[in-house]
Amino acid sequence: MEKEKIILGIDPGTSIMGYGIISVQRNKINLENFDILNLKNIDNHALKLKGIFEKTLEIIEQYKPDELAVEAPFYGKNVQSMLKLGRAQGVAMAAALFKEIPIFEYSPKKIKQSITGSGNATKEQVALMLKNLLKFQEIPKHLGATDGLAVAVCHHFQSNTFNASGKYTGWKSFIKENEDRVSK
Repeated sequence: MEKEKIILGIDPGTSIMGYGIISVQRNKINLENFDILNLKNIDNHALKLKGIFEKTLEIIEQYKPDELAVEAPFYGKNVQSMLKLGRAQGVAMAAALFKEIPIFEYSPKKIKQSITGSGNATKEQVALMLKNLLKFQEIPKHLGATDGLAVAVCHHFQSNTFNASGKYTGWKSFIKENEDRVSK
């Protein structure tokens, strides 16, 4: 019997950190949890980073993930924002490294493409596709939660790109094998 794999996905942020946990067995994805860590009320940047580290360790202790997938910071117009985002990502990665969990990094475009088929999809489109795929009832108020979940699902899809044992070769093969789970 194939061992269950647990994947923690993190969408780093210094105001809102989104995270999602999935378990995968025989290529069946099960939603374990997804939520946000809200850091908006903390003014001190170092204390925000401490909160990210502690929450990431707490999630790791609770769910015992086999792998961490994290969204890579992207370059925007504000260099300061990118630096803060990189710190948030680094702290989450440090927590995983502390627990000796392998880390995988994906660009925002790669994550959106893996989930929706388009690298230019909106957060709402990603959330809706995940809702259909994983059969959860409501899209959360903060889309950071579905963003974190998207990172975990993207990692699962990207790590299953070969077909030797019935695994998917990409998004199209997943749809073909799971037509009943995908809205048209």
